Amino acid sequence: MAVEFKFGGYVDLRLIVPSNQVSWQDGKFGKLRYGAENGRPELRIAETVGEAIVLLTPELMGLAVVRAESEQRTGLDVLEGYLRYRPVSTSPWRWSVKGGAFYAPVSLENTEIGWTSPWTLTPSAINTWVGEELRTIGVEGMLEWRSELRTLTFGVSLFGWNDPAGILVADRGWALHDRVTGLIDKPREPDADAFSVPPPLYTYEFLEIDDRPGWYAAASWDEVGLGKVNAIYYHNEADPAKVRKNTIAWRTDFWDVGVSTQIGNVTLLAQGLMGETLIAPNAFYFSDSYFRSAYVLAGWTLSQDWRVAARFDVFSNQEESPSPFASEHGNAFTFAINYVPTDWLRITAEAIRVNSTRNERSVENLDPHAVENQIQLSARFYLP
Repeated sequence: MAVEFKFGGYVDLRLIVPSNQVSWQDGKFGKLRYGAENGRPELRIAETVGEAIVLLTPELMGLAVVRAESEQRTGLDVLEGYLRYRPVSTSPWRWSVKGGAFYAPVSLENTEIGWTSPWTLTPSAINTWVGEELRTIGVEGMLEWRSELRTLTFGVSLFGWNDPAGILVADRGWALHDRVTGLIDKPREPDADAFSVPPPLYTYEFLEIDDRPGWYAAASWDEVGLGKVNAIYYHNEADPAKVRKNTIAWRTDFWDVGVSTQIGNVTLLAQGLMGETLIAPNAFYFSDSYFRSAYVLAGWTLSQDWRVAARFDVFSNQEESPSPFASEHGNAFTFAINYVPTDWLRITAEAIRVNSTRNERSVENLDPHAVENQIQLSARFYLP
């Protein structure tokens, strides 16, 4: 059999009316991707994404996703790259195994190329966090049972290089943006955390610190005519006292449950996540954060060309430490209109409003409460 190769991708051109809160990407407390004190509109290429799929045999597939954008450290970065082996099955049972760097099966929202959503530009707070802090660098095994009416799926994974996961949701807090962290990138931390070094302050996300693996277990139930439920428990098993490259291992675990259903031309998605992340680098300091978030999204397929979506998010983070100041709570409302006239073009208009209270803002003499508004118009050009 000849090797089959497929390449796809897109270029995303955007007109942005940013929030008047300086973005977390600039070391401040804005929760959106784009924010500036002047609030001036800006036209830019948000990103260019390419995805290569190679079918080596009917059972063996390789995938790689790369991105170019102005905000990352390198000209090109890798978002995913893995091999998957899935034998052809003639029975209700089917199994597969894959190894490399890939996303854990958390999201019902981000299902398209480049960890993007068919409904909005900005994903929920939950899936923003998954895209920026979680990547499975290891192996995953899946077992499926299929019938005409339902599919049951069970999966387990062992992974490494995710010991810093939790640092952003604890130190910076929840955010809502579509900037996935590449495997060689280092996200920005708040300048307020730079006590002993001058800003800017960056953190590793994909680093092995304690030389022991993490794991997750996942299950889903997909019922024809009813919908889908999936659940995952994730634990990186990090040692909260270990430090490497000036980065502390954050012991992070969480439960996530998501549901989706279709009612006529309306798609409903809901997801909830709750977890804990802990560091204790010495006998004199610890930080223990309990984070929560949930959302509900309704998407209307008005015609073959038009889709409309609305989503409501809530989120919170409760920190316990000798000097807690990173606790927060908030909510967000997102509304998006999508026009897809052809396979190679998607035009999206999105407005998002985030209302949050974060104690850490007072460190820089700011009001702990802030309301942020961001408007984007995207023209995404896909390879045919």
